[in-house]
Amino acid sequence: MSDYLIDSPQSPKVRFLFAHGAGAPMDSEFMQALSQGLCGQGVEVMRFEFPYMAQRRTGGSKRPPNTMPQLEECFREQIKRFSGGLPLFIGGKSMGGRVASLLADETFAEGLIAGVVCLGYPFHPQGKPDKLRTEHLQAISCPMLIVQGDRDRLGNRVEVNTYGLAATIEVEWLEDGDHDFKPRRASGFTQAGHWQSAVEIAAQFMLRSQGR
Repeated sequence: MSDYLIDSPQSPKVRFLFAHGAGAPMDSEFMQALSQGLCGQGVEVMRFEFPYMAQRRTGGSKRPPNTMPQLEECFREQIKRFSGGLPLFIGGKSMGGRVASLLADETFAEGLIAGVVCLGYPFHPQGKPDKLRTEHLQAISCPMLIVQGDRDRLGNRVEVNTYGLAATIEVEWLEDGDHDFKPRRASGFTQAGHWQSAVEIAAQFMLRSQGR
């Protein structure tokens, strides 16, 4: 497989550098569905893998994620590679979105990115609501969108509403969705429907930020 997966519409308006979560690769069902959906909305999507995930493909063993400084450096290299030309947004699924958010203000100030999109932000490890990953989100100046299932075990609606996030962060909720945006059957919603909603919300955020 190539180092990158690219979904590009005929006339892209913006570019999205899309990182995977901790446990699933860049061609997972979630990543595939969201990438193709965004492409259909006029967004060019560039997917890549962090070193540990790329090594899983060749090494055959399930490697843990790299350290956060290593993940940040990898993401920073991708930003430099894909900035220029189209307005660039960065983000990802869960851990990928967290890494992007940690680089947001730095790369926004440098004029490399236009904003951040996180799909299922891991506000805390599962079962450890006191170990928050929100300090940098309380004063972030870069425009940022978080699309979250309202019963996500890594940060549900009730919890997140108490965090005091910066005014630059928009949070959009998917009703009864879990960390992968999957609702319970009795809710009347479907995972495919929530994935499509996430696509539309993210595309509108990126295109609106560019006045398109």
